[in-house]
Amino acid sequence: MSGDGPSGPRGVIISAVRSGAGKTTLSLGLMRALTRRGDTVQPFKSGPDYIDPAFHEAACGRPSFNLDTWAMPRAMIGGLVARASANTDLCIAEGVMGLFDGVAAEGRTARGATADLAALTGWPVVLVLDVSAQSETAAAVALGCKLYRDDVRLAGVILNRVAGEGHERPIRAALERIGMPVLGALRRRAAIALPDRHLGLVQAGEHADLDGWLDALADEVAAQVSLDAIVASAAPSTLGAAPSAPPLPPPGQRIAVAKDRAFSFLYPHMLQGWRDAGADLLFFSPLADEAPDASADAVWLPGGYPELHAGALAAASRLLDGLRDAAARGACIHGECGGYMVLGSGLEDTDGARHAMAGLLGLETSFARRKLHLGYRRARLLADGALGQAGGTLWGHEFHYASVLAVNDAPLLDAVDARGEPCAETGSRRGSVGGTFFHAIAVEA
Repeated sequence: MSGDGPSGPRGVIISAVRSGAGKTTLSLGLMRALTRRGDTVQPFKSGPDYIDPAFHEAACGRPSFNLDTWAMPRAMIGGLVARASANTDLCIAEGVMGLFDGVAAEGRTARGATADLAALTGWPVVLVLDVSAQSETAAAVALGCKLYRDDVRLAGVILNRVAGEGHERPIRAALERIGMPVLGALRRRAAIALPDRHLGLVQAGEHADLDGWLDALADEVAAQVSLDAIVASAAPSTLGAAPSAPPLPPPGQRIAVAKDRAFSFLYPHMLQGWRDAGADLLFFSPLADEAPDASADAVWLPGGYPELHAGALAAASRLLDGLRDAAARGACIHGECGGYMVLGSGLEDTDGARHAMAGLLGLETSFARRKLHLGYRRARLLADGALGQAGGTLWGHEFHYASVLAVNDAPLLDAVDARGEPCAETGSRRGSVGGTFFHAIAVEA
């Protein structure tokens, strides 16, 4: 089967009625099971998410790209799908939240719901139904999802957390009455659940035996889900493949990019865009006390979990001296969320202990005084810097629990949420150094 024909690559979208229904574990098991039998699977993730795509890559051996209908224009989504899916057998896109859950206001293409991505791509939805506390009502839920939007097609359902044959039988009978295909049924298994933390699952690199866990999950899925039926239900994408501009122009020619367990939140489409624009990427590990390459004319500190490693980062003298040296020679330096906090003066951990950071910005943050900041953002730049030129508009999101105790620098941007309401987040800048809690997804064309 050719992965990139004139009608577009074939794919399915794995979704559910709500978060926590099991779509991530099902997606991963399906990806690994198909890959093990020789199919080339290209993974995608609907909406803004850093953690699920890393698990996807581990399951498939291919980078997983985010497809975000609120922050990305249609041409960008089409270009990402076409390029990533070349010479593949099947695309599997994992949804976000419940199937129809998006924001109130439409963004660049739609509202960010998984259903919007299904309508845009033409890929059918495989609906994961958590039936742990219900029986025939599951069929009513599935029927509602089938009828709710006429531009979204359900390929069928996979029952999850089935107690046993007696539990499964009436559910299957009810689904048969409404003509809804049952593509599989997974029994309750606590052993295949993934641990989580405040921003979602633990990271792929933190799993003690990731390959073993993925193989065990694939065994479960292969035994209880019809892989052939999933593949047969896939449909060609209706998206075009028109070229689009890079999601964000590279901040320099030689970009030193922090990459380890504390700095792992950087979208693959961003890195690909920088490479396509001709930039050289020089990766370094702050946790290993590595300094950014001295030849770099730009330094990028992505988001992650610096609060879990604050002591080690505060003691990383080569790292901190390297960042200060880069600033002194005028390199363009940017910190995004976690990276922003490390460029600041101090970070207070969950126990209330303050750790001195690079001191290149006057930002003081605290995790002892947690407060959730969550949602899509549209930002206008107030000054030139790593994110672009003053006056430029960016689309992205904010997701963190840090409280800002002090800023003490000029603002970098002003931002509004998906409804157009002003946000407190402004980032900050000092000389060639800037940072923000805002995660950029795409620049306004």
